[in-house]
Amino acid sequence: MAVRARRAVPLQLMSERMGISLPSSSSDDTRAATIELRRVSLAFEDNQVLDDVSFQVGEGETLVLLGVTGSGKSVLLKLILGLIKPDGGEVRVDGRDLVPLPETELFAFRRRMGIVFQEGALFDSLSVLENVAYRLREDGETNEERIERRVREVLSFVEMEHAITKMPAELSGGMRRRVSIARAIASEPSIMLYDSPTGGLDPVTAHTINTLIAKLRDVQGVTSLVVTHRLADAYALARFVYSSDKQDLVPASENGGAERQAATRFLVLRHGQVHFLGTTAEIVASTDPYVRKFLE
Repeated sequence: MAVRARRAVPLQLMSERMGISLPSSSSDDTRAATIELRRVSLAFEDNQVLDDVSFQVGEGETLVLLGVTGSGKSVLLKLILGLIKPDGGEVRVDGRDLVPLPETELFAFRRRMGIVFQEGALFDSLSVLENVAYRLREDGETNEERIERRVREVLSFVEMEHAITKMPAELSGGMRRRVSIARAIASEPSIMLYDSPTGGLDPVTAHTINTLIAKLRDVQGVTSLVVTHRLADAYALARFVYSSDKQDLVPASENGGAERQAATRFLVLRHGQVHFLGTTAEIVASTDPYVRKFLE
C-alpha cells in the first residue's frame, strides 16, 4: 500500500521535540574505506539473499543497517567476518579482498573485529572473567596476570567489573549484553559489528547499550556496523555523541560534534538490495514510499 508523503515522520518529530536541528550534510564521504562491499551477491539454494550489494564504511564511521527480517542484514555481518563467502563480488577490509583468502589468513582479519550478538552468546559454564578472557586466550595470550588486568579493564569500561566472578545465569539480559561487549573489545578491535544489540531490552537498558556503542566510537574511533530494528536506537547513534564529562549521550551540537554527525549513515536493505544509503538528514528528507513507511 502506498504511503502518502504528507504523513508524519517520527525521526523528524523526535528531533524537533528535543530541539535539535538536522544537518544538511551529503552522503559523500572522503574517509578511507575500512570496509567495502563491491557487487556482492549470495543465494542459499533458490533464495537470493543478497543481490549486487555495494557500499563503503569509512574509518571511524558508523553505518546503521535497517531492513525487515530476512532482508540480509545479519548475512552481511557474516560476510565481513569471512564466515561465509559470496557467490560473486568482493568483500574488502582495509583494501584487501577477503573472498579468496584461506581460513588461515582470515584469522588475522577477524582478530581486528569484535561482534556482539542479540543474545550475548556467552558461555553458560564459564564465569564472566573466563568469558571475557576467552578471546585473549584464543589470540595466544598465556600470562594470567596480563589476562586478568585486561579483563578488568574492559569490564570497567562497560561498568561490569563488580560482576567478574559471576556466572551468566546470575546476570540480567542487559548485563549479559554488556559482558558480551567487553569480550568483543578485549582484543582491541578497530571494527565492531553489532547484530541487534538492544533486541528484547527495555528502553533504559537499551540506552545503556547505545551509550557503550557510542563510547567505543567516540573515545576509541572504532568503525561500526549496527544492525537494528529500533528506529530510536538508530537515531540515538546518529544524532548523539558520548560525553566523557557526563558519561552519557549528549546532542552532537553540544559537544562540537559536526564531524561526528556526518560520520553516521543509514543503509536500508530491501529484497537483498541496497534500497537507500545516506545520512540522517537524507533519510528524513527522502520521499521514497518504502523509506517513509519504514520510518513510521
